[in-house]
This record gives sequence, structure tokens and C-alpha cells, in this order.
Amino acid sequence: MIRRSPSLLAVSCSLLFAGATSARADQKAFDAIEPLLATHCYDCHGDGASKGDFAMDDYASIEAHLQDFDVWFEIWKNVRSNLMPPADKPQLKTEEKENILSFIESTVFKIDPKNPDPGRVTIRRLNREEYRNSIKDLLKYDFNVADILPADDTGYGFDTIGDVLSISPLLMEKYLEAADLVVENAVPTKGPEIVEWWFDAKTFKDERSKDWGLDWMPFDHARKMQSKPWVSHDGEYEIRVDFRVRGSDEASSNTATLKIGVDDKTLTERKLGWDNSERLTLKTKAVLKQGKDAAFWVATETGEPPREGESKLAVTVESFRIRGPLDGSKKDYPWNSRHLFSQGPPAADENARDPYREAILRKFATQAFRRPVDDETLKRLVALARQVDTQPGYNFEHGIAEAITAILVSPRFLLRAEIQPEPDNPSKVVPIDEYALASRLSYFLWTSIPDDELLKLAGEGKLRANLRQQVDRMLKDDKSKRMVTNFVGQWLQARDVETLSFNERSLLGEKDLEKARRIFNGRLRQSMRLESEEFFAHILRENRPATELLTANYTFLNEPLAEWYNIDGVKGNHMRKVDVPADKHRGGLLSQGTFHLVTSNPTRTSPVKRGLFVLENFLATPAPPAVPDVPPLEAAAKGDKKNLPLRELLKIHSEQKLCASCHARMDPIGLALENYNAIGVWREDDKGHPIDTAGQLMTGEKFGNAAELGKILATARKEDFHRALSEKLMTYAVGRGIEYYDAPTIDKIVADAEKNGGTLRQILYGVVESAPFQKRRGDGGFSAGGAKESGAE
Repeated sequence: MIRRSPSLLAVSCSLLFAGATSARADQKAFDAIEPLLATHCYDCHGDGASKGDFAMDDYASIEAHLQDFDVWFEIWKNVRSNLMPPADKPQLKTEEKENILSFIESTVFKIDPKNPDPGRVTIRRLNREEYRNSIKDLLKYDFNVADILPADDTGYGFDTIGDVLSISPLLMEKYLEAADLVVENAVPTKGPEIVEWWFDAKTFKDERSKDWGLDWMPFDHARKMQSKPWVSHDGEYEIRVDFRVRGSDEASSNTATLKIGVDDKTLTERKLGWDNSERLTLKTKAVLKQGKDAAFWVATETGEPPREGESKLAVTVESFRIRGPLDGSKKDYPWNSRHLFSQGPPAADENARDPYREAILRKFATQAFRRPVDDETLKRLVALARQVDTQPGYNFEHGIAEAITAILVSPRFLLRAEIQPEPDNPSKVVPIDEYALASRLSYFLWTSIPDDELLKLAGEGKLRANLRQQVDRMLKDDKSKRMVTNFVGQWLQARDVETLSFNERSLLGEKDLEKARRIFNGRLRQSMRLESEEFFAHILRENRPATELLTANYTFLNEPLAEWYNIDGVKGNHMRKVDVPADKHRGGLLSQGTFHLVTSNPTRTSPVKRGLFVLENFLATPAPPAVPDVPPLEAAAKGDKKNLPLRELLKIHSEQKLCASCHARMDPIGLALENYNAIGVWREDDKGHPIDTAGQLMTGEKFGNAAELGKILATARKEDFHRALSEKLMTYAVGRGIEYYDAPTIDKIVADAEKNGGTLRQILYGVVESAPFQKRRGDGGFSAGGAKESGAE
């Protein structure tokens, strides 16, 4: 017989009593919601019925039932998404739905809505875009990461996911190589030289139109773009203009003349034609006076027009710079490194250089590490720089370059790690410190390091108190375009628009392949991508309702895209906001070329892909994986069925019982969009048959066309759309997939946003103020509910 101490016995009794109390509470909670389940669920999934191989009452006890996480997860997911009960059955009232969800979340998932689980954070490296932009902001050097670093893996649709951003020994070698190349090009080891000044291309204007710019100077329209930038010193200067010829991937007879001048004098000119070179350069020299009196200009004169079937060309000026005075009377560090050597050249006395080294490296390391560098690390960096400087053939700048190289290969730069008091304790939840918050915020909105203001606020412990003001400030900065490009590029797959393969001849009805490709060209595809990016950016920055992404009566167009959409009155290559008449069938994401291209096959549209895309990205209700070994749709289009409308082919294709339920969710959505062909051209018929776009969502809402579908998603299904958008932004921002325990967080973001106008910015505020963004817990691998997590940060 085992003897137990009285204290141990008391503890055992206490635990047993607590367990019994908990079981009784669970039983009571289940008893409260079982009548709702019996009324709305058991006809198909209880009392001996198991429609879809899903039974809800086949258990020996309530305790066993409540321990079946997978069954309750399916119930929760379908009730939350309004997929159950089915549309043709009596529906749950709002309060009843909330009661069922609350029961599952509290009793089965063990979620505490007042203290939501922030999830776990995987230490992750910078992805390629984060590395590129961090280097650009640290050293003012745009490093071509694609030349050295391999493409990033993705998870949950994004390349910010921690679990896939690991570093292998081979990749570490690539980072070492990258650091050497970056420093070689960005740190001036020769010391001060004749200065090169870069002029801001945006300041060059033609008085005839404020919309014209150096980014697009058409061959068929003479322009003269001029600016009066500051010239620092008297003397002779070299003037250099880098440019490209754009407009066609195929040869064209279109010609023009490019001229460069100052004031009323033409300094040099060059006749241009079709040229696919990555960069062309025009150089000249001029004697300049100090001040802002000189008017620098770039002009085009028209030449030969393109022949029939050929594309119009244009000049894109990439940079305008001057170098001088050429006599060497004034020297300085290059413009992109003066922020490093802010005190100018070092002291001649070697013994007096350490304070300057320390100032340079303290600032740089603090920016690169995203928090103040510790004194011991700074001491080692200064010693390294000093050691190199004292070697024969080396100088002060070589020493700084070597120390910067060491910083760029440090884990504190390459990895986004955060301090955690108890990293292996999954029950320990703590707010991240303000430096980590600054880093999360800057990599979310800028895809790069925090700037001085963020670091200053973090150091003072004031960032959390000023979070919304900082978000507003950051969104006004041009660096926020990076977030738009990267988020839209992955959420809407806009990144893929310019590289997807299509059968242009078939889709355009054009026998000549070269002509078809000139019509559907790279410039047009780029315009489609820019349309989606500018559209999203406008709604975010102007604090517009998020649902306007679906229902807007405007879009962003340039001349090539407006012609593709058959919209008149848009001239020039720059994207601008255009109000769209209703009869042009444009406005909202569902009508944009980006959406049509990424959801189509090379030779035809794909209602299945389009429906699935909407379910996953706009309704947060992804369909189950496809059944294996199902033949392609083309298999149904044989014999007398060859010319059947796509709707009829899909009906035949989905006749299999296992396929029918998923196709019932996807196909009506995709078929509503059939008026847009695979490359975004509006059409009224297909294969001679009028296109029928009417349909009904699984939740019961009926629509007649794509515009009506968009309105339903923005009204009756508004909450689902807000939830989908919140989940996508959260996934991108925190670097892990959304889990069931994030439900209270997502629900709060959606509820708060809808109380404040439902704007896209309000949703973004909710993300940065949420527990997953503001806090972290240790990595235990399992959640409080007992189910293994599939995502991570």
C-alpha cells in the first residue's frame, strides 16, 4: 500500500474537485446550446444522419464529444462563415450564432477573449525585398538582390512567413558575398572625390502640362522638360542622362531625337529608335555658375511614325546628374555616402580618429540592428576599423567599410529576432519592447528598417502611445509604396501579371503571333499591375471604406490601359484616377485586368479559379483541396459537347458527387465574371452563345452579373470581406498563418473598423494595435486548446 502525505492527498482531492467542477460547467454550457444544434444541425449531421460523412452526436459521452477538436473546428468554421445552416434551411439568429461560436471558443478551444493568444514567433531572416530596402535606406544604394540571393519561399500566400525564412549554410555564403558587393559599391574607399550631384526627376516639368514627366516622353509628341536645381560651385561640369527606350517588346520604325541643354543652348543630341538595351547614356559638358539660375532641360523632337501594326515608343529618363567642378577644386564624398561621413574627411592625426569612427559606427549599427548598439560591440567594431586603417595601402574609409561589412553579416541585422524573457515557455505572454515594435511597424509599412523618429520614440518609451500618429506619418511617406507593392503583389497575385503565359493569338483572334504580342504587350501588363497597386493605395491613404475595393466607380488608368478597357479621354503613360461610366463595366477589383489574368488559364477563363480566388481572398472561406484524379474541364468538351457554353461544361464536369458541393460554392462566383475574358477584355458572348452570369452564393444571395456580385460582397457579406482582409493583412504583418485562437482578435478588428466607417485604414490600425502584433509568447509548439499549430511567426 502506498502511503500519501496529508498535503499530497489534499492537493489530489483539490485537483479532482476542480476537474469535476470544470466537467459540470462544460456539461451545463453544452446543454445550453444543444437545442440550437438539434434544431439547425442534427437533421443532416445527427440522430443517425451523417451527411458529407460528418456526424455531430456519435459519442459515448459529452466529455468525449468536447475533446474532438476537429469536429468542433469544422462546426465553428462553417457557422462563422455563414455556410451552415445551408441557405435553404432555417437560419440562426444573430444571437444564436454568437452563442454557438462563444461556446466553442470558450469551452472547446479554451480561448480567453480578454487575453487573446498572440501566437508564437519564429526568428526569421530578412526576405529579399526587406534586405534590398534595408540596404537602400542604410546606404542609399539600390542593390540588385536577384543577382545574388535566391527567391524566397512563401507560406500562406506571402514571403514574410517566419517558418519558411530560414538560413542555410549556402544562403549564408550568399549573404557574405552580398555584403562585400554592397560595401564595395556604397562605401567610397578612395575618400573624397570630384562630386556627383543627382537631380530629382520629379522637378522637371513642361509648362504645357503638370502631368508630363521624365518617366514617359513619347516619340510622337515633342516635349521640353526643365528644372532649376541648385549648383553648389562655379566651374565646368559633366552632365549625364541615363535613359531607356520603352513602349514595345518588338522592333518599331518609330524614331525621335533626344536633346539635352542648359538655358537656351542645346549641348548634345541623339537620334533614337527602337532599342531594348537596359540603359542608354547621353553625356556632355557645360560651364555652370553657383546658384539656381541655370535651367537644365531634356527635350524630344518627333521623327518617323511607327508603321501599321507597330507600337509607339517613348523615352524614360532614369537619372539626370552633374559631376564637377572637373578641375578638382572642390571635393567631397559621393552624395549617397555623405550621411555616413557627416563630418567630412577624417583628421590627419591617426590618434584623433577614434571618436569619428565611433560616431559613424554607432549610428550605422543602431540603424542596422534596429536598436542601440551595445558598448562592447561598438568597441570591437571601432577596433576592427582602426586595425584596417593602419595597414599599408589602406585608409580610414577602408576601415569603416570593413566594419560595415561585419555589421551586414551580423545575425542582429540579418535576423528579425525579438527579446523574450522565457522563450521556451508557451504560457508566458509579454508585450514586445518598443524597439521590436518599431521594427515590426517599419517592416510592415515600409519593408525596411525603422527611421530615426521611430527609434527615438522607442527609446523614450513613447511609440505605443503615438502608434496611430506614426502609422499616418508612415503612410504619407513614399516608402509606404513598398508595402502596397508587396502586399497587393501577393494578396492579389499582381506580381505575376507581367510573367504569366497566354495564347495571345487565340484570345485576340489574331493569326500573326508577333502582332498579337505587340497588342497584348509588357507595357500593358505593367499598367494592369499598377492599376491594382494605385487603387489599393488610394483607398488606404484617403481613408476610404474597404468595401470600395469592390464597388468603386473609378479606377486608375493610363492611356494604354484605358484603350484596352475602351475608355476615352485618357492620354499619357502616367497612372491617374479616372471616373468610369457604368456602361464600361470597370471599377472595383473584380473588374481589373490583374484579377482576370491571375485567375485564368493560358487559353481560356477559369470560373473555378476565379470562384476559388474570391472565396479565399475576399470571403475567408477557402474550399477544400480538389479531389485527386479528376479529369480537366476540356475532357467534357468532346464530340457534340465541344461548343457548349462554359456553364454547361462545368455542370457536366461537376456531376461527380464528391465534386458537386465545392463547385456549388465556386462556380456561381466564377461564372458571374465570364464577361471578362482571360486577358480582361469585355465580351457579351462566348463561342457564339450569350454569356449567362446570373447565380447565387451558398449563403443564398442572388446576383445577375459581376457588378451585383461585388455589391453583395460589400453589403450582405461585408463582415466576411472585412474579416478576410483583416486576416490577410495580419498574416503579412506578423509573419504567420491565422489560427483558430486568433478569432477574438480578428473579430475585434472587424467590429472596431465597422464602428468607425469600415475604412481600410481602420482595419490596418486594428492590426498594428492587436495582441499578435503587440505581444509574443514562448514557443511551446501547442496552443492552449491542445491542437498543434500549423502557422508561425
